[in-house]
Amino acid sequence: MTTLDLPRSFTIREGDLRILNPFDAGKLATLGGAIKLEPGTSILDLCSGKGELLCTWARDHGVTGTGVDISTVNTAAARERAAELGVADRVQFVHGDAATYVAAEPVDLAACVGATWIGDGVPGTLELLRRSLRPGGMVLVGEPYWRLDPPDEAAVIGSHARSRDEFRDLPGLVELFGECGWDLVEMVLADQDSWDRYAAAHWLNLRRWLDANPDDELAGELRRELTEDPLRYVRYQREYLGWGVFALLRR
Repeated sequence: MTTLDLPRSFTIREGDLRILNPFDAGKLATLGGAIKLEPGTSILDLCSGKGELLCTWARDHGVTGTGVDISTVNTAAARERAAELGVADRVQFVHGDAATYVAAEPVDLAACVGATWIGDGVPGTLELLRRSLRPGGMVLVGEPYWRLDPPDEAAVIGSHARSRDEFRDLPGLVELFGECGWDLVEMVLADQDSWDRYAAAHWLNLRRWLDANPDDELAGELRRELTEDPLRYVRYQREYLGWGVFALLRR
């Protein structure tokens, strides 16, 4: 039987990163304060990564919750983080397919921060989140948007988009939330510095791994990535692609 998991390259690239998107710890904390979390708020976090959202919010705001992630490495790291912060009695982490997971009991807040591919885009992901949400509950969606209009196909590809239409600009994304029947009630956006901290950390992780594992079967692929990605990032992705987490309430 094949184990449900992410490719090993993800683990190598992300290394010891705790937040697996272009947010830093300060922005994650800002988001928790902005949405006015109260003690006892129940959260479902789909594609929870290494659990930093749930663990730090459990510590800082007294929330409870469940995180679901396809990566065995991430799930283990999230459990370790919960123990480290003393919140393992309030949050749990499940190794599984977030696209099919539904909470046993409706939650106060359902989140998918940076992984809307599980629902084939924003509309489908909002529907996945709604299945686990209590009436009147909040959802959080993390999603890229075009910060600047990409001028050509090179800028689109260099921003890791499959097409210009894969993302909207920020007004278009906000409009999409409304088209799906949700009110935007808060947002915290990445900036170029938080993008830098996320992207550049990958390069150091890759280089250290390559130095330690020159004969690994992935070495050629990851050497090419390290050679090409920094220039692609500073030329295209850093300039053209934005990212944010958006808090929504059902109309």
